[in-house]
Amino acid sequence: MLIKFRKPSDALTSEIVNKGFYMNRRKLLSAASALGGIALVSSFLPTANAGRPQFTTVKKTSWGKDLKPTTLDAITSHNNFYEFGSGKSDPKKNAHSLRPEPWRVEISGHVEKPGIFDFEDLIKPHLMEERIYRMRCVEAWSMVIPWVGIPLAKIIKQLNPTSKAKYVAFQTLLDSEQMPSQKFPILDWPYVEGLRIDEAMNPLTLIAVGIFGEELPNQNGAPLRLVVPWKYGFKGIKSIVKISFVEQQPQSSWNIQAPNEYGFYSNVNPQVDHPRWSQRRERLITGEGGFAALFSKKIDTLMFNGYAEEVADLYRGLDLYKHF
Repeated sequence: MLIKFRKPSDALTSEIVNKGFYMNRRKLLSAASALGGIALVSSFLPTANAGRPQFTTVKKTSWGKDLKPTTLDAITSHNNFYEFGSGKSDPKKNAHSLRPEPWRVEISGHVEKPGIFDFEDLIKPHLMEERIYRMRCVEAWSMVIPWVGIPLAKIIKQLNPTSKAKYVAFQTLLDSEQMPSQKFPILDWPYVEGLRIDEAMNPLTLIAVGIFGEELPNQNGAPLRLVVPWKYGFKGIKSIVKISFVEQQPQSSWNIQAPNEYGFYSNVNPQVDHPRWSQRRERLITGEGGFAALFSKKIDTLMFNGYAEEVADLYRGLDLYKHF
């Protein structure tokens, strides 16, 4: 399969932050850099949700520095989280029942440090980072999201998997009282996902714990979720309670539901269409423009969502039509 890549640096005009916003942000980041490279994220990131707990210190990074984030209201109001309903606005309306504290994560499989860990114990040894990533939904819409999180590779190294760990499997909370739509057979609950170990160790892969410098809202996967920006959004499993290091390829929920529509890899690929949605173009949701934004012009979808330079080598020699 012949693939033509566009570098992530070749940003579209619609993705660039307006000059005033960008320069102000750069000044703030530069000032933070002078303080040892740590950015006080809550002091400069825009937010319409001031009541949520904010992080005090987050390491600034260059990821997405030229991208304009989608508004917080759009990110928290338009998403897929089927445990709270199948409509885009359902998670925001219904996720109040989720109790993200206290939270424990089970670590199992081919790993030297298995056990059940308090969420904080997995996170606190590591400095959190701000990373602004594109997010591409298989339904042909996209956002730009300023995540706060930790590279998954750092957590994996902390747990020390053995050589038998070829894949990493993830599982969402199974609790129909907290996640009421689990009472209905929308999917085969609990939600599960998986990555190859080299995908999990890629520097782009993130365990996110916040957005816009604040703790993750329930509807966005609190208290921790997976972010793999070169894959379709449904690979970003939310509200994780189990991480397993396994030898065989794990199952993933949408592949179980419709194996002819959803592959294990689910890399963003404009050359391989979904049966219901063309993947060649996407509608970027900015959160601006009101009702008219629903009819905004679509933009071209990039191979691997614009991250080909960082991840294409992972799939060298792999037939991306067959392994979609």
